[in-house]
Amino acid sequence: MGEAVFMQRLAGKVALVTGAARGIGLATARRFALEGAAAVVLADIDAEGAGRAATESPVFYDASLDVTRDEEWQRVMDAAVARHGGIDVLVNSAGIAVVGTIEDITLAQWHRVQAVNVDGTFLGCRHAVRVMKPPAGRGGTIVNLSSVSGIVGGHNLAAYNASKGAVRLLTKSVALHCARQRYGVRCNSIHPGFTETEMLHALAAGGRDPEALRERLRASVPLGRNAAAEEIAGLAAYLASDEAGFVTGAEMVIDGGVTAQ
Repeated sequence: MGEAVFMQRLAGKVALVTGAARGIGLATARRFALEGAAAVVLADIDAEGAGRAATESPVFYDASLDVTRDEEWQRVMDAAVARHGGIDVLVNSAGIAVVGTIEDITLAQWHRVQAVNVDGTFLGCRHAVRVMKPPAGRGGTIVNLSSVSGIVGGHNLAAYNASKGAVRLLTKSVALHCARQRYGVRCNSIHPGFTETEMLHALAAGGRDPEALRERLRASVPLGRNAAAEEIAGLAAYLASDEAGFVTGAEMVIDGGVTAQ
């Protein structure tokens, strides 16, 4: 089979992707470049990692961003607008996961997960709407990375479940507000299942037999495997494109059939 041919669905668009130093965030940035994006801001608290990733493409440039800090969002968004005249796409991909039941998760762990996953997504949406809405903005689309763990529960994912469930409904609220205001801003969430990323590998490494755990996860998926980050990126590219112009407030599940059971 030959190489994939991409349709340039994001030609001329300017995107900002958080958590872009690795995993789904980096895969999404790469896909956006292949789809013709004019510029992709790789934003991450890991400034060194984002800087390395930014060398991959002439349309990439990196930005240090702690998604939990309002003033950093202001700085990064305003700099991107000044440089490109606007932002067309925001992908809120930054996230963390901590394993823990309601009995053994610590309050500090709970607060950290909510800060990154919920507060970070809230701030991203808030600043994206600020720069995308008229009259100064040109409209746009927001893609929030939630999870199947934002739809169904796990006994040992109390903080993560709560955070990703919050992202799911925050997305719908943002979508409805922007639609009602006629801002031309769409907002949707993606709900991946088990995906082969550094986050999954780190969670598995915390168990007694990491490879056995990964095999159990794969076996629980009806399609018999975990997702590749590039597959999640493909869905993000669709939602960011004009093809998805009538899609807003949607929760797009991409889990190999896990939640169909």
